Amino acid sequence: MKEGASPQPLRVRQCPECGSPQLMRDYECAEIVCMNCGFVVATKLADRGPEWRAFDNETYAKRARVGAPLTFTIHDKGLSTMIDWHDRDIYGKMLPPGQKAQIYRLRKWQRRIRVSDATERNLAFALSEISKISNSLNLPKNILETASVIYRKAVKEHLIRGRSIQGMTAAAIYVACRQCGLARPLEDFAQASSINKKELGRSYRFLVKGLDYFIPPFKPSQYVTKFSNQLTMQGKGEEIAYKILTAAKELKLTSGRGPTGIAAATSYIASVLTGEGKTQREIAEIAQVTEVTIRNRYKELVERLLFIISI
Repeated sequence: MKEGASPQPLRVRQCPECGSPQLMRDYECAEIVCMNCGFVVATKLADRGPEWRAFDNETYAKRARVGAPLTFTIHDKGLSTMIDWHDRDIYGKMLPPGQKAQIYRLRKWQRRIRVSDATERNLAFALSEISKISNSLNLPKNILETASVIYRKAVKEHLIRGRSIQGMTAAAIYVACRQCGLARPLEDFAQASSINKKELGRSYRFLVKGLDYFIPPFKPSQYVTKFSNQLTMQGKGEEIAYKILTAAKELKLTSGRGPTGIAAATSYIASVLTGEGKTQREIAEIAQVTEVTIRNRYKELVERLLFIISI
């Protein structure tokens, strides 16, 4: 075989040397070898398969990439087709007037059949509301997907009937944040969804009870990083706040106290120890607690942890 004369691997049916049809593809050497005489039929083969491996059908279905990925943020999971509004054919040429009218009718009916029943209409509107609230709050993608799954479960359990879509969508996002460990106050979701905080809390409790979810309470450590970033504290101050919080937890000073109040008090103590001098009013506005709460938690921590602080 001449060097560089590599026949097409799909067209090779038998060995050109001995005529044997028993050919073997060597993936390590990228060659096709005759199993009868050992003649190298083809070299420098390009692997046109995927870069991943799958050992069962489930793994193959998950890793296969055909079109856009599935997403729960769209009511049809992104599986439906869309007729483009450009009246051009596959070659980019403008359609004749007769075909334009036909494409217009096809586009109209395609848009209608995408949302077939009341459940699809509800999902289409609610999932768009979830995306809008998530974008306004700058929430990550996993929160958006989790909230969409929660709302779909609520629709499947018939929990949406008789309740406002805005309240249930905001409650689904809040439940998703609690499940994913993202500490955000309830007031942020109420402001982003333009509903009352009391109504949002009612919808949240109803959703958790109806879906039988267990939502663990937030830990004060989840708020320390958030407060440190908003207060523009140094990394040393955040580290000190974590150490104070760990010591307070060992002494059981955090039980029965609100996590935001404890986190605000530890951030205040850390700012005083590092010399940054953040005021109690500034921390109270960020933590959305009163200054009295910060002072009470501050006194408890200082007395029990034996801090000597000169202000």
